[in-house]
Parts: sequence; C-alpha cells; structure tokens
Amino acid sequence: MKQNKGYEELNQPFEITNKHRRILWGAVFLMATSSIGPAFLTQTAVFTEQFLASFAFAILASILIDIGAQINIWRVITVVGKGGQDIANDVFKGLGTFIAILIAIGGLAFNIGNVAGAGLGLNAIFGLDVKIGAGITGVLAILIFVVKNAQKVVDIITQILGVLMIAIVAYVMVLTKPPVVEAAQKMIVPDDISKLIVPIITLVGGTVGGYITFAGAHRLLEAGITGKGYIPFVNRAAISGILTTGIMRTFLFLAVLGVVVTGFTLNPDNPPASVFEHVLGPVGKQVFGVVLFAAALSSVIGCAYTSTTFIQSLHPSIKNHRNLVIIIFIVVSSIVFLTIGKPVKLLIIAGALNGLILPVTLGTILIASKKKSIVGDYKHPTWMIVLGIVAVLTTLIAGVLSLQGLQSLWNS
Repeated sequence: MKQNKGYEELNQPFEITNKHRRILWGAVFLMATSSIGPAFLTQTAVFTEQFLASFAFAILASILIDIGAQINIWRVITVVGKGGQDIANDVFKGLGTFIAILIAIGGLAFNIGNVAGAGLGLNAIFGLDVKIGAGITGVLAILIFVVKNAQKVVDIITQILGVLMIAIVAYVMVLTKPPVVEAAQKMIVPDDISKLIVPIITLVGGTVGGYITFAGAHRLLEAGITGKGYIPFVNRAAISGILTTGIMRTFLFLAVLGVVVTGFTLNPDNPPASVFEHVLGPVGKQVFGVVLFAAALSSVIGCAYTSTTFIQSLHPSIKNHRNLVIIIFIVVSSIVFLTIGKPVKLLIIAGALNGLILPVTLGTILIASKKKSIVGDYKHPTWMIVLGIVAVLTTLIAGVLSLQGLQSLWNS
C-alpha cells in the first residue's frame, strides 16, 4: 500500500517555531472569523431576544457539537495529509466529488449572507444602501486575492479583524450588565428544550457547518502540517479556534441579553445594530457597523478560500487558477444577493443550510478514521468517534425538524 507523506512522518517529533505559531494562529482565526460572520451576529441577536436566558443552552449545545466536529475532522485530515474531498473519495469513489459540490453550494449560500451582512454593516456606518455596501465589500475582498502573497495577507487580516471584534463586543457586554447568574442557570435547565431545536441547528450551521469546519484544517494542510507528529499541535489549533468562537458567541449573547431583559425591542431590519445603538447612543450604530463589516469581510474571505479548496480537486485548471476561481466565487455571491435581497432572513437560512451539510461531511470523516487503507496504523480515539457520532445524529435529526421552521421564517 502506498502511503502518503503523513504516514512517513507519523512519529517524528517537531519543535514549534515562529513559523508554526504564525500558521497556527492563521488557521485558528481563519476558522473563527469564518464562523464569526454576519450570520453569527444576526442569529445570536434574534434568538437571544426570542428565547432570552434559555438561549444559553443552545450556545452550550452548539459548542459541544462544535468540539465533536472540529477535533475529528482536523485530526484525520492532518494524519492522512489530504483534503476532506479527497478523503471522501477514498471512502467511496465519487463521494468526494459530491461533497465538494455540496460544500460549494452551501458555501455560496453562506457567502451570499456574508455579502448581505457587509451591506448591513456599511449601512450602519455610513447610511449606504445595503446593496451598494454589498458591492463595495465584494470589490475589497477581490483586491485581497489579487496580491501575490494572498495567503499571508489573509492570515494577518483575519487575526486583526478577529481581535477587534471580540474586544468591541466584550466592552459592550460589560456596559449592559447582563444577568449572568440567570444565564448560567438556564444554560443547564432551559425553559423549553424542544423550542431550542431550530436555534441549535442554525448555530451549528453557522459555526461548524459546510466549509467552516474545514477552514482551519485545510489551511494547516496547505502549510504542510501533516502526520501524527503534529497531532498535539493540531489539537491546540482546533481547541483554540473553538474557544475563540465560543467566547465571541457568549460575549455577544450576554450583551444582547443585558439589553432585551429591560424590555427593549430590537430593530427587525438590523437587530444586532440596535443593541449597540441602545447601549452606546447614536455612535453605537457606527461602532456595530465596524464589527459587522469586519465580520462580513473576514467571512467572505474565509468562505471563498475554503470552498475553493474543495472544488479545486474537480479539475486541474481550477487548482492552477485558484485565485481567479475565488474571485469568481465572490462575484457570483454578490450578484445573487443583489437580485434576492432579504438579508436578515438569508443570513439565518444560510446557517441552517450549512448545518444540514455537516452530517454528511463529518460522517464521512468518521468512517475514514476507521479504515486502515486510509489512516494506516493511526488509532483514532474512541471518545472522539462517540462525540462525532453524537454530532452527526444531533445535526441530522435537528436539521430535518428545522426545515418546517425555516419554511415558515422565509414565508413570514
């Protein structure tokens, strides 16, 4: 059996260098900022207003499912030294191609939401029409992939934007003085778990669904991080990404909760922006606009980048002209949004679509983790497999049950 590079370096120790650290944080923030997009902000605000402190349970559930998905996928990809779509083809011929197309469609839907969110952000900052703002965002994202060292530029930009977003939201959270004790209690014992099914699947779609789960893993893969010797490094990267996303989600949830418990009603046209404006006064709208635009731009970048790492295996010309394909991906996303509209609803539905993709992609990775022809003598931890199966079953069941709720949302 011919083994890839990942097998040859399975037990080789390595020393973490500054280059490794740069790659690690690049992967962490590529994944984190891909999930901390406009859908993330909008979903959190809308659901917090609807479910109040009980929404903490949905956040906890999504983080646990996040762990089950991320750890499994990052480790297997690192050990095998192949992309998710190539591993899927090793599991069953043609499956990888199907998943690549599925990821591309889901990524496109999600990126439409990202572009829409950017339009909302620029609307909050400058009062621009949402569609004009979306067009400007598309142009800026395209310019990033025109430069020669686009990958390094992406690493730097996502880290800066990620830290900026977390810092601003943390500041607003402190000002709102949220009911932390009540939130902690409801996180364990919510008022009605059955009503939280749609929020959970939607959050999962926004944090680990579709392309997002593979964003950091594929970034490490392209940097040459393969083999069992890198597992501790990859574990650290995956957990750091999960914690970064979880911290941002919690800060934003508490910030919104601190406002809505006072009886304040969010503006349905731009729910999260109204929270910042209520807390900070007139300037709050502009401050939130900065957060939303940063989230949207970083997510447009991450979505386009990761989605194309899947479809590049469909034909050599795609891989050879990947930056051009990324640009086309961004252009198509922008054009579709300009003809559809419905930004807030689109953000929530895009997240749910990505959540429905997760059972297929994660299930494939779990099967691959037990096939010696793919992973060799690597032993995937049983607890990770169990956690992964729970994540697959939860998102599969919740995804089916959420379809009716999503249809009602779109028609409302």
